[in-house]
Amino acid sequence: MCNILKGEGVIVKRPDPIDWSVKYKTPDFESTGMYGAMPRDILLVVGNEIIEAPMAWRARFFEYRAYRRLIKDYFNSGAKWTTAPKPTMADELYDQNYPIHSVEDRHKLAAQGKFVTTEFEPCFDAADFIRAGRDIFVQRSQVTNYMGIEWMRRHLAPDYRVHIISFKDPNPMHIDATFNIIGPGLVLSNPDRPCHQIELFKKAGWTVIQPPVPLIPDDHPLWMSSKWLSMNVLMLDEKRVMVDANETSIQKMFEKLGISTIKVNIRHANSLGGGFHCWTCDIRRRGTLQSYFD
Repeated sequence: MCNILKGEGVIVKRPDPIDWSVKYKTPDFESTGMYGAMPRDILLVVGNEIIEAPMAWRARFFEYRAYRRLIKDYFNSGAKWTTAPKPTMADELYDQNYPIHSVEDRHKLAAQGKFVTTEFEPCFDAADFIRAGRDIFVQRSQVTNYMGIEWMRRHLAPDYRVHIISFKDPNPMHIDATFNIIGPGLVLSNPDRPCHQIELFKKAGWTVIQPPVPLIPDDHPLWMSSKWLSMNVLMLDEKRVMVDANETSIQKMFEKLGISTIKVNIRHANSLGGGFHCWTCDIRRRGTLQSYFD
């Protein structure tokens, strides 16, 4: 995948390999790590600023260490570098009685904006935010709470506006396989998880596209994710998209939109819980800052 990106003219940088099996302990918990496979989860780039997300899983507390060498390089080249307040991840951050096994109960709680994380302290994963020029959309999820969203809103004001949107989803965690902006005025919206605020986009003249049903087989192992990773695509620019080589239906959808598909056969990596958008974090793009919701 990296070689294909390089062939398309993209500069590719990789995080440092770390032994995530090493145990660590804070005054509030002890854990081992998880991986450094999903830069989209931990880094949010807004303009010339790189924001390190605080995360919400204890296994991801030290995940930022895999990216520090790269972030220091960007800082030395002129980027702004911000780390959001690091949560203690004490027991109070988690609802100990959250109904893990009951989807029906989780639907009811989700409708009330309640999830496994409490409002004990700010927490968020970067992948619950998605950018559209001066407007940034975010969902309250299992890993992103309202305090975390409010921290981001105040931090980015007045240059950027942060909007909370929500979906019919009992287990939201990361927005980019539910709602994925693929260009100015163009968004993929998961038909299984409709957006409750979709009129906001339609009134602004946006085209809302429902991607086709994924083709990934039922017996393909998926951890912490769904088949809808098919829509977790990476836009190289407005006319090029990186997409799963096996997902021919969504390829045809993009081609009808006049977007050329760069096909990569890497389905086995979906089992880690991510897709092309998760596995990457675009640091620099050519273009100018626009406002699409005035």
